[in-house]
Amino acid sequence: MRVGVLAVQGAFAEMEAYWRARGAEVFEIRQTSDLGRGMDMLALPGGESTVQGKLLNDLGLFAPLKESVAGGLGVFATCAGLILLAERIDDPGGSAATRPEQWFGVLPVAVRRNAYGRQLGSFTTRGEFDGRHDVEMTFIRAPAITDVLSPEVETLSTFDGRPTSVRWRGITAFTWHPELNMHGPGVV
Repeated sequence: MRVGVLAVQGAFAEMEAYWRARGAEVFEIRQTSDLGRGMDMLALPGGESTVQGKLLNDLGLFAPLKESVAGGLGVFATCAGLILLAERIDDPGGSAATRPEQWFGVLPVAVRRNAYGRQLGSFTTRGEFDGRHDVEMTFIRAPAITDVLSPEVETLSTFDGRPTSVRWRGITAFTWHPELNMHGPGVV
């Protein structure tokens, strides 16, 4: 498998290590010429979604990546990556990330940014993921999935009654960071 990792901001090094440990051929996406390398999957790392959205536009990556994702390219997204994919962002009072040119809007879920608290409120818990028991889940300033907007969206894990990872078509997206728990089972 050939995985292109968005490497403009955030935890892209951890995402690259995650996929390399699973035998994937990995390359970084930093400029439009990187898109010509061909990929089976796009990996969108955690980080700051507003900054990532702005950089995607500034670097000319937003439109071609959105087109590829809307056209069926597989995506593995964590935290900020989930926010970039969400159809709706439910932040109180709105934010820069709620502008359509700042996110792809292709995954039929609604999210609220930083829903589990600030950086100091980050935590790790264990739970069930896609039928696997006792999977470590690390939440870092994590978004919450506030609504699932299509019956086709499959919930893969929950915490406190909320979905924390979902699968829809070729997209698997997490509010938590599986790439930080390399010693645990692979989630893809």
